[in-house]
Amino acid sequence: MKVAKKNGSVPVTWRKRAALAGYLFILPNVVGFLAFTSLPVLASLLLSFSKWDLLSPPRWVWFKNYIALFHDTDFWRVPNGFFYNTVFMMMAIPVSIMLSLFLAVILNQKLPGMILYRTLFFLPSITAGIGTMILWMWLLNPQFGLINLILSNIYNAFAWLASAVGWHWANWDAIRPLWLSDENWSKPALILMGLWGSMGGMNMILYLAALQGVPQELYEAAKIDGANAWQRFWKITWAMVSPTTFFLFVMGIIGGFQGGFMAAQVMTGGGPNGSTTTISYYIYENAYLWFRMGYASSIAWFLFGVVLILTLFNWKFSQRLVYYG
Repeated sequence: MKVAKKNGSVPVTWRKRAALAGYLFILPNVVGFLAFTSLPVLASLLLSFSKWDLLSPPRWVWFKNYIALFHDTDFWRVPNGFFYNTVFMMMAIPVSIMLSLFLAVILNQKLPGMILYRTLFFLPSITAGIGTMILWMWLLNPQFGLINLILSNIYNAFAWLASAVGWHWANWDAIRPLWLSDENWSKPALILMGLWGSMGGMNMILYLAALQGVPQELYEAAKIDGANAWQRFWKITWAMVSPTTFFLFVMGIIGGFQGGFMAAQVMTGGGPNGSTTTISYYIYENAYLWFRMGYASSIAWFLFGVVLILTLFNWKFSQRLVYYG
């Protein structure tokens, strides 16, 4: 149906009007994407082939930034190299996924108070990041932190029992973990904090949604066939939530390579001895502390390449383990 405007103007169909309205609605988003995302990304690609200190004009250096990156001993050294630190802390991703699934299975039971428990386990993921990190800095304090207080009481109890049978244990003060003050304990400390915040967050919610979509008839049929609890979990639950597991794993890899900045900035400053400096924090240091914008851009594009390759690899090979029945 065509509707003519007044004053003899050209007729306009309802479909064209609807399309025009749609374009007008998405126009702010498109303009924002072009101005604040695509253009900066393109600029960073060009800067990765140049040397720029923010004070003088950029100077084209071709691939020198990338060559310098592959010869950067601080970036590649083991341990406490910045690439090593990032990959090491990503070891918590499978653990976090398994803990989220474990919580989701428990909270999926039809028992009184489950809504309250779901809310409590989800709360850490919506609390302010900086406030949470300051709280964990107190918990991890080697002198009066709550975690070392609990560990010392447990250790001293076992030491007392050992002394009763003639065994000698070292004094707690000699072996206590210094957490954020020790390069050997700093990464485990951040992993511990990350697990606390991630296992009950969005991962748990996605698993809850997946579990509630599993047909109960499958469990009933398995019970009739004599399957025990573990067999029902492994053959039914794990298979039916495998698409969610695949999604969480891929997003975890992407987020893991991009993460670590806030914790390093707030809690450790990248130390001690660079043990908590991740790739994202190293980009920040080069760009905004040392004004090496070209080198920082080359690191960012190297990171993009690594994430892209790993994502394509996961998409090609990991899907064989995913059940979409």
